[in-house]
Amino acid sequence: IEVAASTNGQLMPPIMGAAAFIIAELLGISYFDVVKAAFIPAVISYIALIYISHLEALKLDLKGMPESDLPHLRKTFFRGIHFLIPIGLLVYLLMVERWTPGSSVFYSIMLLMVVIVIQHVLVAGREGVTIAAAVKFAFIEIYDGMIAGARNMIGIAIAVGAAGIIVGAVSSTGLNNAMIGVVEAISGGNIYALLILTAVLCLLLGMGLPTTANYLVVASLLAPVLVELGSAAGLVLPLIAVHLFVFYFGILADDTPPVCLAAFAAAAISRADPIRTGIQGFTYDIRTAILPFIFIFNPELLLIGVTSVWHGLVIFFIALVAMACFSSATQGWMIVKAKWYEIIVLLVITFALFRPDYFLNLVYPAYAPVDIEAFRTGKAVVEPGLRIRLHAVRTTDYGDRFKLYVLETPKSSKTPKDAYGVTLKRDGDRYTVSDLAFQGPAEKRGVKFGDTVTAVDVEQTGRPAKEWVYPIALALLGVIVLQQRRRRRR
Repeated sequence: IEVAASTNGQLMPPIMGAAAFIIAELLGISYFDVVKAAFIPAVISYIALIYISHLEALKLDLKGMPESDLPHLRKTFFRGIHFLIPIGLLVYLLMVERWTPGSSVFYSIMLLMVVIVIQHVLVAGREGVTIAAAVKFAFIEIYDGMIAGARNMIGIAIAVGAAGIIVGAVSSTGLNNAMIGVVEAISGGNIYALLILTAVLCLLLGMGLPTTANYLVVASLLAPVLVELGSAAGLVLPLIAVHLFVFYFGILADDTPPVCLAAFAAAAISRADPIRTGIQGFTYDIRTAILPFIFIFNPELLLIGVTSVWHGLVIFFIALVAMACFSSATQGWMIVKAKWYEIIVLLVITFALFRPDYFLNLVYPAYAPVDIEAFRTGKAVVEPGLRIRLHAVRTTDYGDRFKLYVLETPKSSKTPKDAYGVTLKRDGDRYTVSDLAFQGPAEKRGVKFGDTVTAVDVEQTGRPAKEWVYPIALALLGVIVLQQRRRRRR
């Protein structure tokens, strides 16, 4: 539990890991925007961990400690409340005043030094130590802290410098374009396979690199590839979602066996077997591992596209229920021990709540096919504002690659050349791109001369909202809850 909780600490706003500040710098956004995007995934991850602890207590029939043995909450809290003052200032400067991270941290550290001096002086008064001696001890503590901070920064400074060299080499030599081709060939152009490859790479690099260095290396190399292939697959991947995806798996490397550094640290405290601790911690952290895949395909989880407070609350509640279902499925327990078919249903409910659009597409597809010849000649009329998708095949040095381009129909259009800036030439049963308007919609989306268009489909109107999937999934969950309550009564 401690391993899973502490590794996720870097994901938890308002003060996240050092890599979160670098995300803000690389994307050219404020730290507040990073915190806002990371808020819902982090909160539901921690609530799910509390829920998993509850499930473990039920499985092991654990009881709470007697209230008389618990430390007094108010006394314990106020005994260390002064440590929250510099953190409060840091949050205020970052979130309210919107200062830069460097300035915010500097003034928070200065305030921390003042707090340390005052603490030693107050303690000296109670213990009979002179004020001069207390101030001396305080400055020794500050001095030791500055040395420790400088030593800890050496690894990060080297990683940032090395990452800068890597980014410069990749961009100046064109390696990024070559890497897109290589990774696309390995993944077969499949965005799901690419995401899994990226996650595995983050976990492997995380075995020997700090989180920040891991994020910098993978983000500089694979973030552009993810965006490129996501666009080719017809997905609009927000940059913040891609970078948080890399960030999450870099952090999860700390509790992924066999090199699970956080588990080794925790095992040293509990005197348990480190590998068994790592495996158990990883089973708890699977809940965090699914979140990056979810918000890649459902950016609403990052509050992207959320239009109101009510909309945000609905997203939070649904995500929380989905995460609880997933936690129950992985632990095999809800109210009582879950049967195998209940675990399968819980996983389906989880997927339905996290990806309602997937199930809606099975019943009511978002796009309907259009005859390519009718599209080429302009006989297929597409209403203005609707999107079309061009399914294409491109011949490369690594073999044929499948592409998917999403284009929006302008207000006035007669032919594909006028509407989308692309001309198709018919050669028997094949339709190839023979002309592209300079800086037209098709060229901007990545269409190239010689691409073979295999299918065209257009967005459907009158499609039900994806939120209609929620009541069905919640009704299934209600059935499982009733079954489990009945078994508990028996």
